[in-house]
Parts: sequence; structure tokens; C-alpha cells
Amino acid sequence: MTGADQAQLARWRLILGAAADEPLTAMSSGGVPLLSEEETAMDAALAAIYDETYESFGQGSGGSRSAGLGKSSPRLAQWLGDIRSLFPEDIVSVIQTDAIERKGLKQLLFEPEVLSQVKPDIHMVATLMALRGQIPEKAKEAARQLVRSVVEDIMKRMEQELRRAVTGALNRRQHSPLPSASGLDWKTTIRRNLRNYDRERQILIPDKVYFYDRARRSKEWTVILDIDQSGSMAGSVIYASLVGSIFASMPALDTRVVVFDTEVVDLTDTCADDPVDMLFGIQLGGGTDINKSLAYCEQFVREPNKTLFILVSDLYEGGNQAEMIRRLGEMKQAGVKALCLLALSDEGVPSYDENVAKKLAKLGIPCFGCSPNRLPELIEGALKAMDLEALAERLKI
Repeated sequence: MTGADQAQLARWRLILGAAADEPLTAMSSGGVPLLSEEETAMDAALAAIYDETYESFGQGSGGSRSAGLGKSSPRLAQWLGDIRSLFPEDIVSVIQTDAIERKGLKQLLFEPEVLSQVKPDIHMVATLMALRGQIPEKAKEAARQLVRSVVEDIMKRMEQELRRAVTGALNRRQHSPLPSASGLDWKTTIRRNLRNYDRERQILIPDKVYFYDRARRSKEWTVILDIDQSGSMAGSVIYASLVGSIFASMPALDTRVVVFDTEVVDLTDTCADDPVDMLFGIQLGGGTDINKSLAYCEQFVREPNKTLFILVSDLYEGGNQAEMIRRLGEMKQAGVKALCLLALSDEGVPSYDENVAKKLAKLGIPCFGCSPNRLPELIEGALKAMDLEALAERLKI
């Protein structure tokens, strides 16, 4: 058996677990142990979550091979440290999420020593948001620090591109006498100087050069983010809320951030201050009344042609569906640039109400999933009055 064959058997052993140990070892050559020391450690870490033959996260029983961590915060903290040292970051996030969902470890997350070992990611933030009312006083600061580290990472990744997209779209409105190579308006300069074309030398000799104005009017556009905070939308809620926080810091935009389930909560004031406080103001789960949130948001549409309305929802309406579709249609007819993000996440489009999505699409309101890295292009296109349906077709994931 070659080294490659041996490595393949070891991978299968890690996939299938302890139950496959004997038959796979019998297939290997020369009595060589199937798993290396590091792979044995990986096997134990994975078995704690995925091997149902182990007493995972229990106290163990006599004679059983227990990979469980017990009802002990220090043992869980050690396990979290082990998986971070053994697996790549993206795999760590998956394992942590599965540990929460499969083994009911939510209560143990309330221990500061455990939270300090958790890899900060968007799934952990969603879990802490959902449990925020149960977090004991001793763990609140550790929980906030975990959330803050994720918020800072997302803001670092998204803020620059979103600002560039907004300023790039809005700055191309007026012209400035101040020269700037990056702000040179070639199209206007050529068009207004065609009379100065020198046919003999075949060059254009402009008598005036036009540049885009970098100064912006305050509150030139209204952007309304209407966010469904049902549990299935957790990742999208976090991303959309932080996008709202970035928009709120831009003088050219009058930003409203609204979240809803069966009730409507306006987070606009909070998002302008501390985005961590804003996230802890979100209550994941509950029912859904999109129509009620639309009725609330309508009051902020003062100049329809200067309003961008983004509904972040899977469109499963628990309220008045017909009235919800009518309200969105009226927004569109009035000139509001309206669209629906079925997901704003790295994972893609979740389950959604296809029937409602098709009805909105017929009204000219595109419904699609968008990853956070494509969002700046979407925002810029909307503010530049591009065809949102054509733009959505390009950005679909």
C-alpha cells in the first residue's frame, strides 16, 4: 500500500469515526497505525460532536470510549482551544456552530472562560443575540467583546467599499473648478469642446476642463433598510444592520434602520452610535409581519426619486400578504428604488416564498440573494439610477 493510499484510509477513518477503525486498520499495510498523533487528536475533537456512539458532552460511563467534554466549562474551553489549533478557521466556525446546535451547549457559552476560547464569527454573534436576555452579568463583558471583534472585522471589510460606492455614485452630479486627475470628467470635457477640434493635427484642444465636485450636500438620498429579524435570517440581519450603521455615518445619506417580526423596532438612533449596542437590540426569532413594517417605513419616503428602499426578508408573510405586495408596488410606482434581498450572507439564498418573490418581480422589484462583497456594486448602481432588474441579474448568487 502506497503512502497516498494510507493517507486516503486515514481521511476515511476521520470521516467515518471509531466504528470504522477495525476494518480500515485491517486494510492498511504493515501494522502501521492508521492515524498519526495529530489525527488522533482531530478524531477525538470531531467525535465529541459527530460520533453518536460516544457519550459526547456527558459524564461518560464505565468502559465506554468517551470523547465527551462533560458538563464542565474548563473542559469545553480546552476543547474549543483544541479545535482552533487543529483545524482551519472556516472549519472551526462550522464545528462551533454544530456544537451549539447538536449538543445544546448554549448555557455553557455563558461562562467567561468559554467565551474567551470561542472563535469569533457571525454564527456565534447570532447565538449570543438570540440569548442576550439569558446571559448572566459575569459573562456580559466577554460576550460584548466577542461581538465587538466580529463587528470590527465586518466593518473593516465592508466600510471602505461601501463609502467608495456611495461617494462614487453621488459625486458625479455637479462639476468643480478645482482640478483633480481622478475627478476629471472626460465625457463632459470632450462634448463641450468639440468645436475646438483641430482637424489638421487630429487633436482636441479644450478651452475648459471639467472635474467632478467632491463636496456633497447633506442628506441627498434617503436609504431605508427594513430587516426581517426572524431566526432563519440571522446572518442577513447582522450584515444588514452593520451596513445600516455604515450608511448612518455618511452625511450624504439620511439612513433609517428598521427591524421587525410581528412588531417594528426602529434602530436608527442606536446604529448611529454603537453598532454593538444596536445588535444587542435585535431579537432573533418570532413571527413575521412585513406589511406592518412597510406601513411604518412609508412615513420616511419624502422624495420618492431620491429614496432607496431595501427589504431584507425571505418573504414568508404572517400578516396581510396582499396589502404587503400592494404597498411595495405603490412605492415602486411613486419612483422609489425598491428591492428585496432574500439573503445578505456568505451562504447564499435561504428558503423563501417563491410565489411572493415572483409577484414582486412582476412589479419591477427584483428579489435575490446577495453576498456582502457584492453589495457595494448594488448600492452604487441603485444610486446611479441603473436598471435594478438588470443589475440584480448580474449580482445573483
